[in-house]
Amino acid sequence: MNSLRILHLSDDRPGHYHLADGVIAALARLKPVEEQRVAIRRRRSIPGRTLRMLSTSKTLTPAGFLRLGYGIDPGTLRPADLVISSGGDTLPANVAAKRLLGAQNIFIGSRRKVDIRHFSLIVSSYASDEGLEPYLVTLKPSALDPDTLGRPKRVPVYSAARPPKICGLLVGGNSGLFKYRDAEWSALFDFARAVSRAWGTRWLVSTSRRTVPRIAEAALELAQDEDTVADFIDYRHAGPGTLESIFMRANAIVCSEDSSTMISESIWARLPVVGVSPKRHAFKAEEAGYRAMMLANDWCRFLPIADLTPEHFGAALSEIRPLRENPLDRLAGQLKEKLPDLF
Repeated sequence: MNSLRILHLSDDRPGHYHLADGVIAALARLKPVEEQRVAIRRRRSIPGRTLRMLSTSKTLTPAGFLRLGYGIDPGTLRPADLVISSGGDTLPANVAAKRLLGAQNIFIGSRRKVDIRHFSLIVSSYASDEGLEPYLVTLKPSALDPDTLGRPKRVPVYSAARPPKICGLLVGGNSGLFKYRDAEWSALFDFARAVSRAWGTRWLVSTSRRTVPRIAEAALELAQDEDTVADFIDYRHAGPGTLESIFMRANAIVCSEDSSTMISESIWARLPVVGVSPKRHAFKAEEAGYRAMMLANDWCRFLPIADLTPEHFGAALSEIRPLRENPLDRLAGQLKEKLPDLF
């Protein structure tokens, strides 16, 4: 079988390129892939709106555009069947590379008013795009394979009467419309202790790049209580890419709601997920729609930190029905249906 040649344009932001990695992992379940990954930086002297307009211009060649907007030597781009990227800064380069290489393209995210005709497929996680062409609306893609992680296909329904033995606690931080008070982090850690006392549950705790030092230190202090914490991952020392070890061992996840990615990846790993939020938080309209979609599918529940108790946590867990299928297989089938010519 011939390989599927993929040009992956990356802005080196994990929240973006991990989405593209997820799509590529799904494609690899259908056909061998050869990936050329190119890190790109757009020229900040040119406004993003202007770049998007020039990327489809008939007066500027795609090769000329890639040199002008990104400093890319078109000669370094290998022949490709498919161009993939995620993140607004990559969008114009994606469109231009499609034109240059005569390839199909997938963009993951919002097309930012670029004409729909310049996309073979747009992967979206927003319900407002459902039914539109050429959109594919899905859970945010991840390269995680729950089967490889050893995740069971059928997860018990947990509750206060049937508590999980091991829970993951994923600690984020302030971001955009999310603002945590130190007292709220203290309340979250007190909640973890209360669950351990009430149920005998132990926690796998991880901080993240958003976790400020004083909260990381508070999480470290929590980890000294071995009756409460079974393992602690300090992002300051461990860096990214450590959540798989938690997903492999946990029965359920509690995740601060500032990270849509951590919530999505936990769901993708076939885990019941409870997101927790500070008093000061809000969502943009599209993100609110995404949360509503996850709730409607019973993949997760959300609770304010102020309302966290073992009883409320148990009630939330009892309503969750995690994924049973492998989401990579499902995404692969959807991609094959949307882009049959590639296969």
